[in-house]
Amino acid sequence: MSGEVAVGLAAKLQAEIAQARSDSREDPFGNPVLRVTLWLTRRMDRGELPVEVAQDLVRLLGREAMRQRARRVAAYVGLDGVGEQAFATLAEGLADAVQAQADPFECFKVDVERVRFAAVFTAHPTFGMSRKVAHALADLASGGHAGDSVIDDSQLSFRPDGKITLQDEFEQARYAVRHARDAIDALNAAVLRVARERWPERWAQLAPRPVILGSWVGCDTDGRTDIGWWDTLRYRLESKQGQFSRILEKLPENAATVGVRDLVGQALAAVDRQLALAPPITSQPTLQALQAFALALVHEREMALPEASRLIAALDEAIALSADDETTMALCLVKAGCVAHGVSIALPHFRLNASQLHNAMRAVIPLDEEPTQPAQRRAFLTAVNAALAKVEPIAIDFGALAAERASATRMLMTIAQIVKHVDGTKAVRFLVAETETGYTLLCALWLASRFGIADRVEISPLFETADALEQGPRIIDEALRSPHFRSYLKRQGRFSVQFGYSDSGRYIGQVAATFWIERLRVRICDLLVRYDLADVELVIFDTHGESAGRGAHPGSLADRLAYLEPAWARQAFAKAGVKTVRETSFQGSDGYMLFGTPKLAAATVGRIAEAVLATADQPVPDPIYDEPDFATEFFQTVREEMTTLVDDPGYAALIGTFGPSLLDKTGSRPAARQSDAGGPTRIRHPRELRAIPNNAILQQLGWLANSVHGIGQAASRAPDLFNAMRERSDRFDRAYRLAEHAMAASDLDVLRAYLDSLDPGSWFDRARRTVKEGRRDELLAVGEALSRLELAPALRRLFWRLSSDALKLRVATKATPEMPASLVALHALRLAAMHSIWLLASHIPDFRPHAGMTRETLMERLLRLDVPASLSLLADIFPLKPDPTIGLDFGEPPGPREGGTYEALHRDVIAPMQALFELLREISGAIQHEIGAFG
Repeated sequence: MSGEVAVGLAAKLQAEIAQARSDSREDPFGNPVLRVTLWLTRRMDRGELPVEVAQDLVRLLGREAMRQRARRVAAYVGLDGVGEQAFATLAEGLADAVQAQADPFECFKVDVERVRFAAVFTAHPTFGMSRKVAHALADLASGGHAGDSVIDDSQLSFRPDGKITLQDEFEQARYAVRHARDAIDALNAAVLRVARERWPERWAQLAPRPVILGSWVGCDTDGRTDIGWWDTLRYRLESKQGQFSRILEKLPENAATVGVRDLVGQALAAVDRQLALAPPITSQPTLQALQAFALALVHEREMALPEASRLIAALDEAIALSADDETTMALCLVKAGCVAHGVSIALPHFRLNASQLHNAMRAVIPLDEEPTQPAQRRAFLTAVNAALAKVEPIAIDFGALAAERASATRMLMTIAQIVKHVDGTKAVRFLVAETETGYTLLCALWLASRFGIADRVEISPLFETADALEQGPRIIDEALRSPHFRSYLKRQGRFSVQFGYSDSGRYIGQVAATFWIERLRVRICDLLVRYDLADVELVIFDTHGESAGRGAHPGSLADRLAYLEPAWARQAFAKAGVKTVRETSFQGSDGYMLFGTPKLAAATVGRIAEAVLATADQPVPDPIYDEPDFATEFFQTVREEMTTLVDDPGYAALIGTFGPSLLDKTGSRPAARQSDAGGPTRIRHPRELRAIPNNAILQQLGWLANSVHGIGQAASRAPDLFNAMRERSDRFDRAYRLAEHAMAASDLDVLRAYLDSLDPGSWFDRARRTVKEGRRDELLAVGEALSRLELAPALRRLFWRLSSDALKLRVATKATPEMPASLVALHALRLAAMHSIWLLASHIPDFRPHAGMTRETLMERLLRLDVPASLSLLADIFPLKPDPTIGLDFGEPPGPREGGTYEALHRDVIAPMQALFELLREISGAIQHEIGAFG
């Protein structure tokens, strides 16, 4: 029944939004979103919109958002172009391109056996939907109907799974990786079939690997201490287990494959025995348990195949014995997977922070200052180069690893043991976050050399902060000045660099970030040439996500790949003779969805293959590069405006007051820090938040500042040239279209409604005009509590800043996208729920200080929507059950007891607040589907 009511109410709500928006054109002093919010609040007051009906209304809106999202995902990956023929066309093009060569097969072999692209599965906290909903969405996007039952469920929830563990993240990544490996096999099979047709005597020599996979799930310890080295080893063993199981599934059972199957079967059994002794995930095992695990790794090492050479040799023997093309094809595909990934189902990426490396080196380089200080840079660089000149490798065992306390040292020791005992086929990626000096890279090289794995580790700086993007060329130059680092790169033959779009975007704006990152790419190319390293392959890893707020182009996957590697930068590398490998991260529920079914995975791999394998057309000159002054000034203006915004106290108040409380926990990272008084820490600067929740809060508040702010100011300086570039420059227009997409999820009226909710003046205005009995006291209580927070002046100034920029863009472009009414409806409904929570809070009785908490401080926590913890505290102060000691004989005259219960308070205040908060979080989940990604 409530569902039918919700359908009728949805139609009325849409009509009310349209009318309010229309009327606002004649009433510049009104806010259509607050008007709709008040319309909803009055219906709640009259009992026409109970929480149950509101939940159904959210489900109604959210279901439609999910179905639209599924359609967008299908279009995004180009699902219509899926099929063997698409892969065959690519392979034919590669073969045609080498036909004029002296030895076309050898040229073809070189082309298809060089890695061009790696898809990296990362576990950023972006698991914003439950696993069940994610699978349903992927099914819908693939044209299936199995997901309908999930979406049509009357109890459908848009919130993530209640507790997301590291194991959950690993299992979801593994599920996506399996589909990705199958899609890569389909691509490789197309290459092999073309080769079989053209070179029937030689085709089985090929091990194509243009696209490979990596993962940092279980290996990323940047900013977290809850992943033990035993956890990481367990995950690498599970990856190995996945590779061996997959081989046994893919190989036919016949005489040609029996040797390989026996070898892999024995190795899998050994890995299973090792895993049986692995400590439980994120536990704190005893030393005896670690010892038993270590002994299993050492003693079963050879049986478990510590690298792929014996397996590849066995595959070569089987290929030589194979009597039919079907078996040969299966063996060649397995071999290609082993050559690309070793004895793992995906290659490992480890990550930690630069400061952890610096701390680990203090015993070796005992300088007191910070290595990032300009005055100290030379001293640190000189010292670490001297240390590198005399470093001697040492042997380690698991006992040394168990005893080590320095996190960076422990990570390098873990990598050393993985290379020795688990999978030493490929060099292990070692990502260093917040690299802001070349000293950091040399520290990593010293530690790797110390443990004898310098040639088994790919040291990769991550450039993500504003300073790192600006100073990136100098940072790389400092490292390349070191003869030890140059020698290391020459031995490796590869240099890996990483760009973090989420952090760079939130500090300098996504549109500016893409410019600075492109510039940094080209300057790194120049440095490689300058230091005679042009023959070193450059691996470029872009760690954006699936959201515009994390730097992923929303137009299509083809657009996203072109946005990450602009044609001009590609030409610069080609001209310099520097080969590049592209890598891109796929994050959490959003990214894994692109591999959520075999059809989606095939389409995703197909678009990737087209981007890196298709014969390039003659490049078309782009006018943005002919106007360097305009480009520099435009992107520098965006950067300056965004930098000023980030330092604005009102911006911290915007995202930090109740923003974090709008979000469920979306990953396995430990909970946010708590203040001494309890409750969430007050955010005083955006740097105190991680990038993904920062971005997610902006989405939830209806203004994606990190993707849109500053563009208006930049465009207003030369509006004619700005519009000309949008029309004539593919590069500039693609960047602007990312911002344009963010504008469609942004609305100044929505943002103003949230800001006015924190302005006591708006509550006092309502109190002056209300006619509802008892409402004036409630409104006054909320207004007075808000006045104690003293947020309004800073928030008003912030709104002026954001409005000014947005209006300048509207003048320059004549039109900007409008937020859809369905998204406005969700915001208005959440505002009504939020206001109702605050009005109910005014009915909390006064109480004696409890655990340092007073009624005033509790009210402040509720204004910040710290509802669950606040209600738990209220349940202690005002218990529902009577004192259990009443009536019991304790042998003495009874002392004072808290008499009575607080059933009315729980029924009329606490329980409704809890229900409204659950509604509020459901709305956050539905908004995520409207926007199409989390964070």
